[in-house]
Order: sequence, then structure tokens, then C-alpha cells
Amino acid sequence: MRIERKPDWLKIRLPGGENYTKVAEIVETHKLHTICSSGKCPNMGECWAAGTATFMILGDICTRACKFCAVKTGRPLPVDFSEADNVANSVKLLNLRHCVITSVDRDDLKDGGAELWALTIKKVKELCPDTSIEALIPDFDAKTELIDLVIDAKPEIISHNLETISRLTPLVRSKAKYDRSLKVIEHIAKSNSSNAKSGIMLGLGETFEEVLATMDDLLAVGCKIMTIGQYLQPTRNHLKVERFVSPEEFAELKEIGLSKGFEFVESAPLVRSSYHAERHIKTEK
Repeated sequence: MRIERKPDWLKIRLPGGENYTKVAEIVETHKLHTICSSGKCPNMGECWAAGTATFMILGDICTRACKFCAVKTGRPLPVDFSEADNVANSVKLLNLRHCVITSVDRDDLKDGGAELWALTIKKVKELCPDTSIEALIPDFDAKTELIDLVIDAKPEIISHNLETISRLTPLVRSKAKYDRSLKVIEHIAKSNSSNAKSGIMLGLGETFEEVLATMDDLLAVGCKIMTIGQYLQPTRNHLKVERFVSPEEFAELKEIGLSKGFEFVESAPLVRSSYHAERHIKTEK
């Protein structure tokens, strides 16, 4: 039975406040895209009010059409390399100690956008040397030479999300494959410069045992940081929620994950991959 009504623990505080307005103005002035707004993130109000945001590069149109994601899909515009300077300037204006950068998938590009990825990270490091960076990357079709461009730019954390368990991947993700994503995470974990991080959503029809198996798969390839959150249907055209997972079950999964060997597990209904990301930088490889 599919549940339509959200439980009380998923109530979201409306955005507002001086810092929220400041972030919104900087995003608009520099013509930036954020996954906060493009992805309809439930934590946008909290994070923007705290003066943080997750920047999305390579435009706001994705070449994939995953059934969980609210980001626009279609034919993207040409790469705008000025995005690198715009993101770096915004990080400086916001005086961020830690920033998260992500992107749409760009299967239309030979390098998948890896060149702009590397340039953006380098620009942020040049302008804001005291700011740590998390790069939440697409799979780049598991081409290691493209992943290495991001690794060589030396972000403190590189994240790639599995999004869901193996059985549901063909239903949830349009092109990405579970095993290919594990290969991406393994390559990240083997690098000497970055912590490997990944995340999944619950409420899509997975079983408790399948979530535990996914934890084991991630640990087996060297992933040490994991996020677990509740899937929320962004529009009627996206997958419906099969189950709202209780806060108690999320808390149990956190304890199990830590006992299995993860160094950090962020697990709660409203957790998203970049939620409280500044905490993850404290994890040492």
C-alpha cells in the first residue's frame, strides 16, 4: 500500500531570515545553479539560513531522467566556463569554511564535464585556500581518467551516490548502474587524496536486509562516509513513496552502519547527501 500523507516528522520549516536572503541574492547575482532549488531539497531553508549552499555546475539541464530527481532533463546548453569563477567568488562572499559542489550529468560531452569540474575546484582553492571542498560527482561512465581529473584537483571529499539498493537501481536511475557506481566509489577510495562518500534514499520499496547489504557493498569498496535519507516525491511525474521510514529506524541504521565500520553515518528522514556536509570533513582517512 502506498502512503500519500507525510508524517509529522517530515514537516519542513519555511525558508527565511537575513542569511537566507543573502545566499539567495548571491545565487541570483552570479547566475548560479544550486541543487538546493533545482532538486527541491527539503533542507534549503535551514541550510541557506545558515549561510551554506550546494553549488551545481554544468548548467541546470541534465541529460538523464532519473525517476526520483527534480532537476530538469533535456538538451543542455554549451558549457559556461565562467561558472568556475562565479562559484569561487560566491564561496568567498559567503565566507564558507566548507562548500559542496555537484553537477548535472553531461553525457553529451566527451569528458562528461570533468574539465570544468577540475577548474571549479582549483578556482575555489585559489581564491579561498582555507575552504574545504566536497565534490559530489556523477559517474563519468566509470572512466577513471575523467574521475582522476577531479581527484587531482584535490577536494577533501569526493562523493558519488548509489541512490538506492541494487534491485531497484534500474527502476530509479535512468542510465547509471549499481555495479558501475561501486567501481567509481572504489576508484575514489583508492586515491590518496580523498575520502570516499556515498548516499542512498529509503522509501522506494527496499527491505531492511537490502539496505544492510548495500552498506556491506560500500564498505567492501572502501567507502567510509554514508548518508541515508527519506525519498520524497518531487512531482506527480516521479516515483511515488512506498513507505515513510520512522526516525527510529534511521537511528538504528546509523548505529548498525557505525558498528559495521563506517567512520561517519548521517541517517535521518530529511538527510540529503550534502546535509551537514561540513561535519564529514572531520573524518580522517
